[in-house]
Amino acid sequence: MPLMEISVVPVGRESGSFRDVVQEICQSVEEAGLKYQMTPTATVIEGEVDPLLQIAGDIHRQSFRDGVERVVTHLVLDDRKQERMELDAQVSKVKNGGGS
Repeated sequence: MPLMEISVVPVGRESGSFRDVVQEICQSVEEAGLKYQMTPTATVIEGEVDPLLQIAGDIHRQSFRDGVERVVTHLVLDDRKQERMELDAQVSKVKNGGGS
């Protein structure tokens, strides 16, 4: 299953914090029924390609609020044909020194 990392930065906000944007991202992902994991700098979401790209667009558009004129969205889509990838399994492999 593909994994997508998304990071959203609303530019030009009065506050340097965008915790509320991250909270909205997590809520949108939960409402879409997708599994996710927050990191300090991004959110990783597990799902099929089309739903991942749909939620990425939704998240990007949703970030234009409170007078924000510019949003920078960074995406990484990791899709592997030979082996099913899952969020928990990928993290566990790294922590436990497992395979590829």
